[in-house]
Amino acid sequence: MTRRLAVVAKKVGVSEATVSRVLNGKPGVSESTRQSVLSALDVLGYERPTQLRGERARLVGLVLPELQNPIFPAFAEVIGGALAQLGLTPVLCTQTRGGVSEADYVTLLLQQQVSGVVFAGGLYAQADAPHDHYRQLAERNIPVVLVNAAIENLGFPGVSCDDAVAVEQAWRHLASLGHERIGLVLGPADHVPSARKLAAVRAVAGGVPDEHVARAMFSIEGGHAAASRLIDRGVTGFICASDPLALGAVRAARRRGLDVPAQISVVGYDDSALMNCTEPPLTTVRQPIEAMGRAVVELLNAQINGGQVAAEELLFEPELVVRGSTAQAPRA
Repeated sequence: MTRRLAVVAKKVGVSEATVSRVLNGKPGVSESTRQSVLSALDVLGYERPTQLRGERARLVGLVLPELQNPIFPAFAEVIGGALAQLGLTPVLCTQTRGGVSEADYVTLLLQQQVSGVVFAGGLYAQADAPHDHYRQLAERNIPVVLVNAAIENLGFPGVSCDDAVAVEQAWRHLASLGHERIGLVLGPADHVPSARKLAAVRAVAGGVPDEHVARAMFSIEGGHAAASRLIDRGVTGFICASDPLALGAVRAARRRGLDVPAQISVVGYDDSALMNCTEPPLTTVRQPIEAMGRAVVELLNAQINGGQVAAEELLFEPELVVRGSTAQAPRA
């Protein structure tokens, strides 16, 4: 017990006596200090005293599919910082191949009595994926916010970048450069953001041939494989559903001895870190990560404080950032 007091006191930056008063429900401690002590108990893995177990921890789960794609650490930084300003402690839950699943993380977070959960790039965006763990959170009335396009009927608020506007900007940019054979490198067929992008292209272009659409896993390797197929079909302009997919498309072109952008133009999506440092610098559609992340935290905090938040999707405007990976279409 003495060691636990010392560890928690050091974590919070208060005296052991203050920690003891919180654990024993004694007066003379500010609410902010009390919550900090309880959060420290949760983070350090100590059990709360019996009389305090009914309260939810000031912890918020931040569930991400990976950290290799720079867009996810960027979201984590913004959301984590905004949560900390509100006295909430983010708990980063990153899935690994063959490791802890999204559903497993939900179970662990429920055991920690979290105040809420934010999901970014999760299974909620795939129609054919399992979704029981989301319903479990809804049944427990745990505040949840989803980032970027979910399937219907989950009942949670969401914050998304407007996929339709994003792909419209990319399409019009390539068309203005004279590209007539424009292809799309998208995620799986059941992936909602990819489906939205495809529908938008079909609307703005008056249709796009199926052979100009390639599906891939969200990785450089996936982009390389998908773009190689489209190059074989004569595509000269690529719209990719993520920056790593776009980097894969650049690599595929170069492996064929084709110049980017003189012969092949590539547009990414996200404008994640270091895309202005690639060779050539990547033309991409920027997600407004700062504004989106703060909106996520506002929606979550409103729910945590007992407010009613509609299960609606807030759409944020993207911005086309033109760099060196796009140029005039090659002359026939």
